[in-house]
Amino acid sequence: MGMRGRPAGSRLVDPKVQKAENAAAPKIADLGQRILSLFGPYRAKLILTGVMVIVSAALGVVPALIIERIFDDALFPPAGGPQLPLLVELVVLMIVLFVASSGINIVQTWLTSSVGNRVTGDLRLRLFSHLQRMDLAFFTRTKTGVIQSRLQNDVGGVAGVLTSTMTSILGNLVTVIASLVAMILIDWRLTIIAVIMLPILALVQRRVGIVRARIAGETQESLSELTAITQETLSVSGILLSKSFNRQRTEEARYEAETANQVRLQVRQTMSGQWFFGVVGVLMSSVPAIIYLVAGFLITGGSADITAGVIVAFTTVQARLLFPLMALMRVALDLQTSRALFARIFEYLDLVPAIQDSPDAISAEEAPGPLGSVEFRDVVFRYPDAASDSRPTLGGVSFRVQPGQHVAFVGPSGAGKTTILYLTPRMYEASAGSVLFAGQDVRTLQHASIIDNVGIVSQETYLFHASIGDNLRYAKPEATQEEIDAACRAANIHHVIVGFEQGYDTIVGERGYRLSGGEKQRIAIARVLLKDPAVLLLDEATSALDTVSERVVQEALDAAARGRTTLSIAHRLSTVINADVIHVVDGGRIVESGTHASLMEQDGLYAELAAQQLAASRILDIEEDDVPADHEDRRADRPPADPSPVRPDVVAALTGPVPVDERSWPHLGTLSSPR
Repeated sequence: MGMRGRPAGSRLVDPKVQKAENAAAPKIADLGQRILSLFGPYRAKLILTGVMVIVSAALGVVPALIIERIFDDALFPPAGGPQLPLLVELVVLMIVLFVASSGINIVQTWLTSSVGNRVTGDLRLRLFSHLQRMDLAFFTRTKTGVIQSRLQNDVGGVAGVLTSTMTSILGNLVTVIASLVAMILIDWRLTIIAVIMLPILALVQRRVGIVRARIAGETQESLSELTAITQETLSVSGILLSKSFNRQRTEEARYEAETANQVRLQVRQTMSGQWFFGVVGVLMSSVPAIIYLVAGFLITGGSADITAGVIVAFTTVQARLLFPLMALMRVALDLQTSRALFARIFEYLDLVPAIQDSPDAISAEEAPGPLGSVEFRDVVFRYPDAASDSRPTLGGVSFRVQPGQHVAFVGPSGAGKTTILYLTPRMYEASAGSVLFAGQDVRTLQHASIIDNVGIVSQETYLFHASIGDNLRYAKPEATQEEIDAACRAANIHHVIVGFEQGYDTIVGERGYRLSGGEKQRIAIARVLLKDPAVLLLDEATSALDTVSERVVQEALDAAARGRTTLSIAHRLSTVINADVIHVVDGGRIVESGTHASLMEQDGLYAELAAQQLAASRILDIEEDDVPADHEDRRADRPPADPSPVRPDVVAALTGPVPVDERSWPHLGTLSSPR
């Protein structure tokens, strides 16, 4: 829900724009064929299932023919009395057929469920894997809840089609065909009467299906929005935000409105076509009465081939025709609904990731230069959703980083610093110019090999709701406890972890909210150290911390940076004054470069930023007595609390607007302005 940490130049996408983008997505060609292709790996089981369905459907019709013989040949033969031996034989045959049909149905159900659920799982995994390969820009412009809805609700919505509909179509279709054949064999005249309304019903059913498909699409869009609201509001960050602004009622009202819309659409979807099925039910249920009437006219007209056995057998078969026929009509409507869901799923599967390896891509280890070297050559970058005539986020950025160097980027918020950082490992694709990693254009390198050699520590640390150990092993699953301990010692967090009751098995909570900001950052640093990357990217890794935590984390960052190429972003200049090179970024361009001392001598933007922060630091010194005795950092492993609280309001009054993600400023006594 917050806006902190968005890469420079990114923006929120208007829902209308998002819908336009969705509409412009690649059209889905031959949707039915694509759905059938999902069953390809299970062709053998499908063939076996199909055979069993056909046999089962055929066995279901045979008893009706046996009934005709029971009446006409066993109970009421043309000559003589009832034929008990024949009656017993026919009854036993019927029972055997029922048992065989039941057994086949059990096996068929297992096969259907097995294949359908595997296909559903394959589809969900395929979609998840595809989303994993999507570029970062896709996730910055798409709501997390919308993505989750496609993955869970849409795939879940087609599960019924995949698990039962295909065999239902085949089974009911075979039953309908077999029933029609049996009815024709019994009496073709009565068959015409029984099916005369079917073509009209088929036309009406098609129209109903189109309406239901449209409503299904609207329902899934509403469900996506509900999922997005839930994900945003009921996360720890969302709850903190709504509680801190006392906006619970606002969020409840938003959820209530979308829930009401969802209920309305669900009712419409359920009721659409119910009148149609009501009419079909009445017509089909009336057929036996009409058959009796027509048979009566035929008998009174002298038709000798209409017997009691014929009438009973025909109405038995016709009754068996009713349910499969209505089931097929319902399946046809369900397929229309499912087509809308499949279209939404394939819409995502048809999205092409912006970041893809070229066919001849090589690994970073095979590149001609050393792994720690990074270079930008006249790089221009514009976010994919930005207007074509808008100013690019980066406009011709060039610099070079030697292995082992620490290069820092400073400047106003929105200048493009974070964009530079994420272009380095090709999280984004440069619009023009070249980004070189290990002396090779990143577009000719295998993306995975770049990522393997880069470690990122951002200002918002993400931890899974798992143990500390599991979060650390995310970087290196095979890491030994000794390696984990060493990384945590280097990150200055080992002694804190072992002080917890459960040590490395301590559950950190949702997004690590059971830990302090400094503890989370140091765990993130330890995680990167376990990865042991050649290049370290620090995206304002201490900007959200209090002064005490910042000092401890900064020590850990300094330890992590030793011997590695480091690119860092900082608003607090005190964290980068020892960098080998400092680039000052403004308006998407590097406007100044040099060491801290040389930049101060230039008396430019860097010196201005330093002067503002120094003024803020001196103001904070005056507030020393305002700090409560029980400062929030009370753990024994931490240094004494810094006595200078944050006063962004005072800073803003004297130095201009303060970036929203800067909640505290360090003392900058080592900085001096030439003015």
